[in-house]
Amino acid sequence: MLEALKGGWWLLVLRGVCAVLFGVLAFVWPGITAGALVLLFGAYALANGIFTLFMAGRAPKGTPGTGRLVLLGLLGVAAGLVTFFYPGITAVSLLSVIAAWAIITGIFEIAVAIKLREQMRNEWVLIVSGALSVLFGVLVIAMPSAGALSIVWLIGGYAILFGVLLLTLAMRLKGMVAGARAATRLA
Repeated sequence: MLEALKGGWWLLVLRGVCAVLFGVLAFVWPGITAGALVLLFGAYALANGIFTLFMAGRAPKGTPGTGRLVLLGLLGVAAGLVTFFYPGITAVSLLSVIAAWAIITGIFEIAVAIKLREQMRNEWVLIVSGALSVLFGVLVIAMPSAGALSIVWLIGGYAILFGVLLLTLAMRLKGMVAGARAATRLA
């Protein structure tokens, strides 16, 4: 699993950049309509799912945890497609999809971090991003009738924090790859 993550560190960068861009757009245009928010979330979830599936596909055959990455990627693609095919869903339904996606994603990220504890340092970044996802999902469920502006800000803040944590993890993995390459050259 760690090897798959190290080999796909740049995919984490893409996921992180997508998350940060999504969050920034939510803050820049807080008055966007529910329809635009649906499409924006759908694009983000779909891109995130595709990048995750691509990372799973790049993993060496038999790598432990690849199935989790595939499941996580399929979940993102499904969340994106549901929002595109059913754009007329109510705000509460959209929030339920977002909340469920965030909670399940967070649980998987925490599980992966715990599994990688002995193989990498600073796994806490993945644990924090997973916990942030779960917390975000719970908050969305707890406040479904909150004003649209506060929900947009909550979604934007979550996306930016999540993206920054993914970028941090990607840079740490890139450092591990560079360190391994340097050690190989010296040997």
